[in-house]
Amino acid sequence: MRNKIPKVPAPKETKLKVTEPVELMTFLLAKMGGMSRNSIKSLLAHRQIMVNNKVTTQFNLPLQPNDLVAVTSGRGNVELSHPKLKIIFEDQYLIIVEKKEGLLTVSTGNSDETTAFSILKTHVKKSSSANRIYVVHRLDRETSGVIMFAKTKEVQMILQENWHRIITRRIYVALVEGKMEKEQDTIMTWLTENEKSLKIHSSDTDNGGQQAITHYRCVKSNENYSLLEIELETGRKNQIRVHMQGIDHPIVGDKKYGAGISPIGRLGLHARLLAFYHPITTEVVSFETSVPRNFLNIFH
Repeated sequence: MRNKIPKVPAPKETKLKVTEPVELMTFLLAKMGGMSRNSIKSLLAHRQIMVNNKVTTQFNLPLQPNDLVAVTSGRGNVELSHPKLKIIFEDQYLIIVEKKEGLLTVSTGNSDETTAFSILKTHVKKSSSANRIYVVHRLDRETSGVIMFAKTKEVQMILQENWHRIITRRIYVALVEGKMEKEQDTIMTWLTENEKSLKIHSSDTDNGGQQAITHYRCVKSNENYSLLEIELETGRKNQIRVHMQGIDHPIVGDKKYGAGISPIGRLGLHARLLAFYHPITTEVVSFETSVPRNFLNIFH
């Protein structure tokens, strides 16, 4: 990164590189200095073993050359099972999740409503009552996709205060109304928010608002709809939704910003990829999810 970002101490972790095809248990018995099968099973049960940055509990997982096995000193959290939230990655400092549409990131005032934050808060406390969750950024209720939470206040501050330097890529997919005139383009406007309606307005000239830059590329289209891959250069509130309305291709299901009835019964916006410098290791990590199936079914 261009500027130095403060770091907190890294976790104690043993990293082992695989050189030949082998099962995980066999590999660890050979590499972990006389550790017993029961000890390794305990590490697996407590989610302390990762293969290629993904937690595994499977003792007979087949490994291939160049796979990376990591054994951490701290116990991992118990597995999360929730229909609206799936953990993609978790370490001592971060949780990366895939959020389904219809779930708020964090409460907007009604403390009784289930949110991604409340689900994860309950989840981490199952391992230890001292565990905490901290909001880093948000997705709209009806937007699905990848979102990141911090597990310490220090990491939250590092991420929020250095957000534009830490994030390397944010890619969304959007199902929009109409057939695109341009296969790809960049939209740049200034956005302001109406304090009464909480609606974002866009202007081609600098009106004292926030500059917003959106790059898009058309992936699929028919006479009625287009599927776009969208990369954000800035991440303003409702940016993609406002920009799509501004070029007369509102996101399907987005009645707030000019759309009609949704053919898929939801807002056609999904945060597909998030890539960033890990705030502790400073390695670039990338997490992505599949394009929702109902986005693609429109073109069959």
